[in-house]
Amino acid sequence: MHILITGAAGFLGQRLIKALIARGELNGRTLTRMTLVDQVAPSVDHTTPPELAITTASRDLSAPDAWDTLLDERPDVIYHLAAVVSSAAEADLDLGMRVNFDTTRFLLEGCRARGLNQTRLIMASSVAVYGGQLPNVLDDMTALMPQSSYGTQKAMCELLINDYSRRGLVDGRVLRLPTIVIRPGRPNAAASSFASSILREPLNDEEAICPVPTDLELFVMSPARVVECLVHGAEVDAAELGACRALMLPGITVTVADMLDALQRKGGEEALSRVHHEPDEGVTAIVASWPGRFHTAKALRLGFRADDDFDAVVDAFISEQAG
Repeated sequence: MHILITGAAGFLGQRLIKALIARGELNGRTLTRMTLVDQVAPSVDHTTPPELAITTASRDLSAPDAWDTLLDERPDVIYHLAAVVSSAAEADLDLGMRVNFDTTRFLLEGCRARGLNQTRLIMASSVAVYGGQLPNVLDDMTALMPQSSYGTQKAMCELLINDYSRRGLVDGRVLRLPTIVIRPGRPNAAASSFASSILREPLNDEEAICPVPTDLELFVMSPARVVECLVHGAEVDAAELGACRALMLPGITVTVADMLDALQRKGGEEALSRVHHEPDEGVTAIVASWPGRFHTAKALRLGFRADDDFDAVVDAFISEQAG
């Protein structure tokens, strides 16, 4: 089996690569080839079995011809993770449209031109596709009304993937990711970056800024569970997905106050004291437009799993840091 991963140098891409190599198979077929693509050629720091060939490439996937050599190899599964994050897409409309939308359109057209109708395409979407006046609890069929350019670009990609799948041009699956916490590394340009920062930095004896009200609700999932869902997404039978190829992954609902309570339980009063509250209207406007409660019956029925609770999310991060 040949797997192509875009955005492979990012933290999710790197974890997905590691998980797939450790697994050695997907859909009952042995992995024989992986093609890893990003703006900078991704590194592979994992021991690979002799039967697995790995190719890395640096590529601007928003160029119309960038997909030619990648798709000519006819990958069996494509994980499309490449994206410009929320705040960056909001700050630069042209950049967000080019990377988040045009790249996906060129990918789909490339699959269509080559008759890759059996290729399973898994795209990472976002809770940001929702917004506006919403019910208290959403489900997969709640109308999309994003309140950010990032969410709008992801929603357009979802509709295209659904239509190309309806036409039998590709076997698409769109996984709407909850807010991922706790991300490793340093804060980035994502509006949700604070959700990891207010836990990660204090647990590492550093200061952190909380830019949003503590009663703000977030729908969250741990990095390990997201990777597990990405792998599982390629194994779900197309017939079970039905006419709608997009679904919300089963996250858990927490307030920022709940997150800080967990920080205090795990890191003590000293860790909590490292979080400073400095309201940022821009960040709050984006994040507050994202809903915090979902019915995810379809995802659960298809075998996707949520984290047990938020303490487990923090424990997983602490354990990983210690390792």
